[in-house]
Amino acid sequence: MTRFKRLLLSATTTAALVAASMAVDARDFRLGLITPPPHIWTQAANNFAEELNKKSGGEHTVSVFPARQLGNEAQMVQQLQTGALDMAFLTIAEISNRVPDFGALYAPYLVEDIDQAAALLRSDAATDLLNKLPGGVGVVGVGYGMAGMRQVLSREAVQGPADIAGKKLRITPFEPIRDFYTALGAAPTPLPLPGVYDALANGQVDAIDMDFDSILVLKFYERADNLLISNHMMFPMVGVVSGRVWKQLSDADKSLIQTTMKAQLDDVISRFQAQEKDQEQQLRQLNINISEADRGQFADAIESWEGIWSKKAPSLVNLRKAVTEIKGN
Repeated sequence: MTRFKRLLLSATTTAALVAASMAVDARDFRLGLITPPPHIWTQAANNFAEELNKKSGGEHTVSVFPARQLGNEAQMVQQLQTGALDMAFLTIAEISNRVPDFGALYAPYLVEDIDQAAALLRSDAATDLLNKLPGGVGVVGVGYGMAGMRQVLSREAVQGPADIAGKKLRITPFEPIRDFYTALGAAPTPLPLPGVYDALANGQVDAIDMDFDSILVLKFYERADNLLISNHMMFPMVGVVSGRVWKQLSDADKSLIQTTMKAQLDDVISRFQAQEKDQEQQLRQLNINISEADRGQFADAIESWEGIWSKKAPSLVNLRKAVTEIKGN
């Protein structure tokens, strides 16, 4: 074999090894979430997919599956645990079903407004909770996003908490919010977000627990024209990666995924902050009936909720300390 042929063979072999190495490292990740395509969370997931592909030089791709295409959140968590699903944007609802301490984030009137909610989710107290995810759920928590503050939209007039009693009220299926509405005498009714519009139209539910953004973007006000502005609860979301998948990643890829996803999650928080007041004004300009309620009117329900969750969610103490510091700044 001539020297030229040996060099050519060596170069070809090296190129093949490099290509094989890249093929092993390259991943087509799957990311699931429950929100429909127009929702801010889904937009953020698509932005994350685009950014990760760009920053990895085209090595990694992310296929986004919105609107429960991969199942409900409980099913997606199971897929994450086995490694069948790589990533997800999850409400804290399903997380709190598995790690009750996360229920502290849903304490009624833990925060007063969207800005306090955003600051709390960026605090060390909230970040520390993410350390419970690998052992409790089998996923790695990258960071928090959020939706807007929760309100009540109803088919019939609602002037305050007393008018919620006896109503079939749509909730995201998890215990902290169920216990809150049970204390108000309502009948909490779990229902997937894509089914809410029709459920209001056909009377399957009488009212819904929802934020301004979804009420406007998904046009729920067309089927229920009574809005109780209460700001009674924040609604966090968490971006996660399967623990099994995480172990397979290089340190460089872990860092890339963390920084890229965290940036998109933080942008979700900022977007909800920026639009909350404007969306409230948009709703006030529609032909719907609007009432307002505050913490004092929910005092009995809050006391009942505290009686259940103060022991189940010990992190509530640290979160409240963080909120006190936020209010002081």
